[in-house]
Amino acid sequence: MSTVKIKDKVFETSIPREEIRRRVKAVADEINRDMAGKNPLLLAVLNGAFVFAADLMRELTIPCEISFVKLASYQGTTSTGKVKEVIGINENLAGRTVIIVEDIVESGATMKQMIESLGTRNPASVHICTLLLKPDRLKVDLDIDYAAFRIPNDFIVGYGLDYDQQGRQLPDIYTLKGE
Repeated sequence: MSTVKIKDKVFETSIPREEIRRRVKAVADEINRDMAGKNPLLLAVLNGAFVFAADLMRELTIPCEISFVKLASYQGTTSTGKVKEVIGINENLAGRTVIIVEDIVESGATMKQMIESLGTRNPASVHICTLLLKPDRLKVDLDIDYAAFRIPNDFIVGYGLDYDQQGRQLPDIYTLKGE
């Protein structure tokens, strides 16, 4: 296992890029099957989901569109527990099938807020697609339609996820080594 040092922390490879590619393709295949005949709007949550959203979209064969929303709830390695919307949604969602594309779902607070916000815009349906799911951390009852990986409650970086804005460019996913 390779390690990387980001600022004051050391991380080791936990999910290599080849495995990420396989799972992203498998999730895209599910979406292609489930959304056949629809034109879903992928709503990617910045900053973390941009890499996943790009790779996922390249694997989709159905007509689809993409837009972005930016939410913030992290400071360093800890979730603040407060979600602050930074960049909002400009598209008309009435009657649309929306797929929220997220990098990681932990407590579910971000998804709950997004679903409530989207619900006021009358979409036909809202689906959740996440690269990573921490099922043991969920505090909100959510229907996660698509999850590429279920992971333990570790702090991770790479493939779009960061530690204090560093490490997003790493092609693999790394887990924080024990402190």
